[in-house]
Amino acid sequence: MARWLLAVPPLLFAGLAAMFLVKMEDGRSADDLPSTFIGKPAPVLPETGLPGVPVLSAEDLRSGKVTVVNFWASWCPPCRAEHPVLLEMQKKGVRVAGINMMDREADAVEYLAEGGNPFFALATDPKGRNRVEWGVTNPPETFIIGGDGTVLFKFIGPLVGTDYETRFVPALEEALK
Repeated sequence: MARWLLAVPPLLFAGLAAMFLVKMEDGRSADDLPSTFIGKPAPVLPETGLPGVPVLSAEDLRSGKVTVVNFWASWCPPCRAEHPVLLEMQKKGVRVAGINMMDREADAVEYLAEGGNPFFALATDPKGRNRVEWGVTNPPETFIIGGDGTVLFKFIGPLVGTDYETRFVPALEEALK
């Protein structure tokens, strides 16, 4: 009777190993996980902003034009890396909005003064409460919002490199058609 019990641990191990292998080989990365917001109205925006910059509003997201909403912070190195890309988008006529999160106002103002302001409107989330509404964990994270205010795409990480070029750029091009 005890002999068949000896086979149970190796069989369990083999079953778990097979499940892990199948999951690892399915070709998806963590960034491919669909956002629960896709196809739904954009979440609530913070009501505060920075001096001299228009405050981003829900009406801005339902203007009939596609809008890129970028969560960023002055203390975030990947945000600094993607900043030139946001400025380039703005130059090409893409509506880029920003939500500055968990940052000091003076630091955010200085950051935009030094590097340029790519945002047509901006909101601030100094305590990080609204980022939770959007499902944002760490900056940078970027959303493509349809002209009706619907979330079309979510991109986690800086807008640079191959992942940006192969996933974000085509999604933005499709949204802008």
